Amino acid sequence: MYIPFENLPEESKIWIYQCNRKFSDEEVHQIENDLMTFVTDWSAHGTGLEASFVVKYNRFIILAVNQEVQMATGCSIDSSVAFIQSLEQKFSVDLLDKMNVTYKQGEHITHKTLTDFKRMAKEKAVSENTIVFNNLVNTVGEWHEYWEVPAIESWHSRFF
Repeated sequence: MYIPFENLPEESKIWIYQCNRKFSDEEVHQIENDLMTFVTDWSAHGTGLEASFVVKYNRFIILAVNQEVQMATGCSIDSSVAFIQSLEQKFSVDLLDKMNVTYKQGEHITHKTLTDFKRMAKEKAVSENTIVFNNLVNTVGEWHEYWEVPAIESWHSRFF
């Protein structure tokens, strides 16, 4: 069952998928339509999940479930991953590779491999103050507070 993202409790579970490239506005529109269809029918053991999504910066897909109503289970999480894989195929993108870093360069968003980001940190091309996207946050509340943070305040800090 779809619920507007802003109406989800802060404790709602989230999953963040970052794209290896920026989606066009037309692609975002198609993705949002596909997400609405998926989330509306998403269930765990036959019980509908109170769920939502948001697409940010034409690069990130955030899925969320209010686990106070119904917990996401292994099968429901598997179905969400299969859905994300279908988006990867449909748009010829990578959404599941966790060995990449996305960060801000001024107003621009840049996507690099973890190896490249480590090298850039060593070369001082990025700094502790570089705004990174910490995709390891687990809840809507954490997402609001700790998703876009200086590298020194996230797991990226180990590179400095």
